[in-house]
Amino acid sequence: MNRAVMVNRKWVFTFQEGHAKMVDLLGGKGANLAEMTRAGLAVPPGFTVTTEACLTYFKDGNRLNDVMLHQILMGLAQLEREKGQVFGERDKPLLVSVRSGSVTSMPGMMDTILNVGLNDETVVGISELTGNPRFAFDCYRRLIQMFGHVVMGVESHLFEQQLDRMKTREGVLRDEEISAAGLQQLVQEYKLLVLLKTGKGFPQNVVDQLRLAIEAVFSSWNNARAQVYRRMHRIPDDQGTAVNIQSMVFGNMGETCGTGVVFTRNPSTGENILFGEFLLNAQGEDVVAGIRTPMPIAMLEQVMPDAYDELQRTVKQLEFHYQDIQDIEFTIEHHKLYLLQTRSGKRNAQAALKIAVDLVHEGIITKRQAIERIDPMHLEQLLHRAIREDAQQAVAKGLPASPGAAVGQVALDAETAALWGKEGKRVILVRPETTPEDIEGVLASEGVATLRGGMTSHAAVVARGMGKPCVCGCETIEFLASERGIRIGSQTIHEGDWMTIDGHRGLICLGELELKEPEMTEALMELLAWADEVRTLRILANADHPYDAQVARQYGAEGIGLCRTEHMFFDKERLPIVQRMILAEHTDARRDALAQLLPMQQSDFEGMLEAMNGLPVTIRLLDPPLHEFLPKRKELQERLQHLRGLHGTDQEIAGIEATMKKVEALEEINPMLGQRGCRLGIVYPEVYDMQIEAIFKAAASCLKRGIAVLPEIMIPLVGHVTELKFFRERIEQIASEMLSKKQLQQCAYRVGTMIEVPRAALTAHQIAVHADFFSFGTNDLTQMTLGYSRDDAEGKFMSQYLDRRILAHNPFQVLDEEGVGQLIQIANTTGKSVKPELKAGVCGEHGGDPQSIRFCHAIGLEYVSCSPYRIPLARIAAAQAVIAEERQGVEEAMAESLLAERMHA
Repeated sequence: MNRAVMVNRKWVFTFQEGHAKMVDLLGGKGANLAEMTRAGLAVPPGFTVTTEACLTYFKDGNRLNDVMLHQILMGLAQLEREKGQVFGERDKPLLVSVRSGSVTSMPGMMDTILNVGLNDETVVGISELTGNPRFAFDCYRRLIQMFGHVVMGVESHLFEQQLDRMKTREGVLRDEEISAAGLQQLVQEYKLLVLLKTGKGFPQNVVDQLRLAIEAVFSSWNNARAQVYRRMHRIPDDQGTAVNIQSMVFGNMGETCGTGVVFTRNPSTGENILFGEFLLNAQGEDVVAGIRTPMPIAMLEQVMPDAYDELQRTVKQLEFHYQDIQDIEFTIEHHKLYLLQTRSGKRNAQAALKIAVDLVHEGIITKRQAIERIDPMHLEQLLHRAIREDAQQAVAKGLPASPGAAVGQVALDAETAALWGKEGKRVILVRPETTPEDIEGVLASEGVATLRGGMTSHAAVVARGMGKPCVCGCETIEFLASERGIRIGSQTIHEGDWMTIDGHRGLICLGELELKEPEMTEALMELLAWADEVRTLRILANADHPYDAQVARQYGAEGIGLCRTEHMFFDKERLPIVQRMILAEHTDARRDALAQLLPMQQSDFEGMLEAMNGLPVTIRLLDPPLHEFLPKRKELQERLQHLRGLHGTDQEIAGIEATMKKVEALEEINPMLGQRGCRLGIVYPEVYDMQIEAIFKAAASCLKRGIAVLPEIMIPLVGHVTELKFFRERIEQIASEMLSKKQLQQCAYRVGTMIEVPRAALTAHQIAVHADFFSFGTNDLTQMTLGYSRDDAEGKFMSQYLDRRILAHNPFQVLDEEGVGQLIQIANTTGKSVKPELKAGVCGEHGGDPQSIRFCHAIGLEYVSCSPYRIPLARIAAAQAVIAEERQGVEEAMAESLLAERMHA
């Protein structure tokens, strides 16, 4: 960076200088501290080092440059004047906290250091000033532990071991019961531990403490847990984090002091009551770290009624100001309330919906604002499973920290949970308490249970954000480290045993209990109705059976966008017939097998059409490599050896040998590019003829029963217009044979194709001549465009591509807009240039991804089709796409107007 620019750049802002709209520069925490300061609330003064400083810190080789250091010291000097204290001075020592503050909230993912400014001199000064040596040395031992771990890399559990030994020596159970002399001795032991582990003493120069603490917080932006969290929540790496330096207030000065976390509404249910916890005689990290089980916030009214009343008034003022549920950290110092942070509260899907809808009814936000507030991915969490009422066998109860029920095998550490998760096992992570380092284990688990911690502890917050069930503070769990197990009452559970947890009621049960599926809530129904008023994309469902179609309708599907008929043939009754059809040596034998399958297919299609009752039902004709229906060669070889060993009959042996030859003949070097899709229908036209006949027989049966029908027949894997032309002619011929003239008028069937071959996208103007619709099969189109086999990519190199930022997203989950997206746009535009009434949409997995839905809306597709359970998500995402487009249009118009004014001036 140019030296002049660097000198003139403002890296540090006092809380008085900032405001809420400066979040990109000051981070969420810094912007909100500034906003609360401007509102005159009781915020301890301080200043923020910007996100730009963080990014420059990394560019400069992980060091603070001289200009930044100068501005930090100037900010410190102003803070000293405000407080009437001096940083590092024995008589009136100023202590500060050094805390991260990312643009996008990342609770627990980065580092914090409290009590910076304490050393061997200032600790004595604070002891004398307060007359409370226990308090002074408690703060000092906390600083050495935090600083030693975060800055100097000493493992945190080593400090905890020394703390436990001190409690044992003094015969006490809780940290706050350790004597002043014990804490003074603990400080010496901590300092010695740091020296032995690092070869360096704990720094006595307080400016060095501050500099190293700021650098450590900046560096924590790139720690492993923060990177995992950003990938999971799609937070850009180039945001950086701000650092907030704030004067300390103390909740650990005695029984008239305390600290806590409060949500303005319940983040698990959305209920409009204060929800939170507090600890007396403690510092803030004690609550969020989960190392002590706190008291519910309602008890604060009994302990400190004045402070509670002020807290109630203040937090509701903040909620109204920010128009959203707030997550607030506070400290009470000798009955006086101080606010240390406010941010939009993390909440689960159920609470998010209720809060958004309630805020609309309370006149605080609009319907469109409510739609914007919902994270579409959270809607998958709303449909939480639960333990059936008659299946409850709870052996323990804790705090209901995150709703939903989960079943899995007990894993006692994050590493085991992550390993078992990769192996496809279902896991329940059980820990004394979770730390941010456990995030990969939490991510791999079905749910989490902890011995300690409350409902605002790390485990609870992270589990809620991921939509995973969590039970915290289950103090009846006893860990048996040597046995790799836990004990609950008289029951011993070993690692690998099965457990069921209910995060809604805080229950822990043994074994694999039956879970019941969730239901739509009133709040969700109301919000979806608002979204339907806004969105323009139609939302269809991928459904392969009549039951799927019924579920899809319950969730608001406007039709079936993809019915994969090959999925209808894998049950025990049909598979032998399908195998006989494939193994047939002659057309007549194949037709006999198909004749048995035809009434089954007709019944399937009747069920689908009946469930949709006049809405479109898009049926894709058979699209598998045929060998997938046959036994594996290895299985056949084993059966053949078995028969020979038992002297099987010649006929039995000949039958297995014939099947093996057929399997070998059907095996392909690359099945994805082999004889599948429409190629199968051209080689064996009788197969597709049977399916087409079943569709029209089903339509005729429905029409006779007064059920409206709109079948859409989709030809898969078309790459040449002649393929689609061939099948369109056959479909029209069979329709005229199966349906009467009246039924033909009532059954306005359509014929179209799945665009999943790049050539089809590039020649869409030709294919459109014979198509009524295009359905973009983005799963295969992604494979063929990128040259990635999905199974191989996700099983071998995709994780490396994502970890090393070679790809921003997994292209099988989020549409590759620049590559695959461009092909879709070309096909949509050129197809409609030939046939303006052509309907086009996406039916791959991307149809349920919010970012991909936004792209589909932007390029003018008519619909997306997704799993039945993702339909609520897609409905919200489609509405959000409209709102985002409108906002962009307003912003562009404002920018053009401003530019015109400047040019005129």
